[in-house]
Parts: sequence; C-alpha cells; structure tokens
Amino acid sequence: MTHAPLLGPGGVPRHVAIILDGNGRWAERRGRPRSAGHRAGASAVRVAVEAARELGVRVLTLYAFSSDNWRRPRAEVDTLMALLAKFLDEQSARCVAHGIRLTAVGRRDRLGRAVLDALERAEAATASGRAMDLRLAVDYSAREAIARAARRLSPGSDAPSTDLARLIGGPDVDLLLRTGGEQRLSDFLLWECAYAEILFLPMMWPDFSRADFEEALAEFARRTRRFGGLAPAASTGS
Repeated sequence: MTHAPLLGPGGVPRHVAIILDGNGRWAERRGRPRSAGHRAGASAVRVAVEAARELGVRVLTLYAFSSDNWRRPRAEVDTLMALLAKFLDEQSARCVAHGIRLTAVGRRDRLGRAVLDALERAEAATASGRAMDLRLAVDYSAREAIARAARRLSPGSDAPSTDLARLIGGPDVDLLLRTGGEQRLSDFLLWECAYAEILFLPMMWPDFSRADFEEALAEFARRTRRFGGLAPAASTGS
C-alpha cells in the first residue's frame, strides 16, 4: 500500500541519509554471531528503501561500509561484502520496477570482483530510474571525498565552495538518521550535512521499521530550518 507523504512546516526531506549502526550489537545481545545481525540489517534496508520511496523522499543515501570498516576481522568483512553483492543482485529488479536508480559513492579500487561486478550490473540496470535515487556509500570516507575534490580544483578558483560541492557530487542532506544509540557522524557526508537536521535513534538498525521512518519524517516536519537566518515569523518583526 502506498502512503501519502507526511506533510508539515518542514515538508518532506528531499535527501535522507542513514548511518546503519548496530547490526553486530543486535546479534550479540541475542547470543548470535555478528553475521546474523548483518543479515537482519539487510532486511531493514529493504524496508527503509520502500518506505522512503512511498513517503516521497527523492534521494536516500545509506552508509553501507566505511573506509575504516576494513579494520574489522577478515571474516566479518567477507560476510559484509557477500551480503552486499547478494543485495545488489536481488534488489536490482525491484529497483527497476519501482523507478529507483541505484548508484554507489566511495572508492572502488579496493572492492572484490564479485561486489564490483554486482554493483556495475545494478547501476546499469537501474540507470533510467526517476522516482528516487538510492545511493550506497561503500568504502566511503567523507574526508577523503573532500580532499579528493579539493585536489581537483583549478588554481585561483573564484568560487571554491561552489566548485567543491560540484566535484563532491552529492546533494545537500536534509535529514540525517543514525541508529544504534551512538551520537557521531563517523566520517559520513560531512560536507553535505552542513545544514542537515540530525536524529540519533536508540534502536539497533535491524529493528528499524517503517513506523520509525515515518516518525523521523514527522519530526523533521516539526522543525524550523533557518540556514543561518531568522525564522519566518521573527524576520517580519522590528
């Protein structure tokens, strides 16, 4: 069933970004291996993607694997990569059916052949999607993305901020969510989140539901975004 977008003073956020935190802890609290948490987290991703499209979000960026995650045990990294490749292959047809264009941001030179092939197949298959952009941050570091863009700037540029934004390539984030109870950005979309509304959520990512997504959008709609200026009512006073 398709739900109408949630409306309010802030409207529906155009770009929602989510840090998918808590998979491993979710599993450990249940006496299960961390891999079970990552598998459950993949199911939560499907819920979030479907909810975002139906609620009117235009861009959804998910922090799937950070550059720092390579430090995790090899077995866990291999599990994450296998799940990512499986997700890409299984969800491509669903994305095509619902007009979702899937792309990835981050480095590709360190990805294994299976993941890279699955990613390229998914990007090619979904390239014509117009209903929503689904962006997966894989082997991603915001600091590295900003540094890479800065190195590409032409000397003496008159508008460095504009040029950097163009080279980084992602739209500004309106709403950033992080599950897992932690309250930090962890090197995720630092430039794009300059004026993002941020919600830190206590549940582990596998427990994230459509109702949680709807409540997050409702909270966004209740907020007043000033972007350094005054609230509309205050700006008309003396």
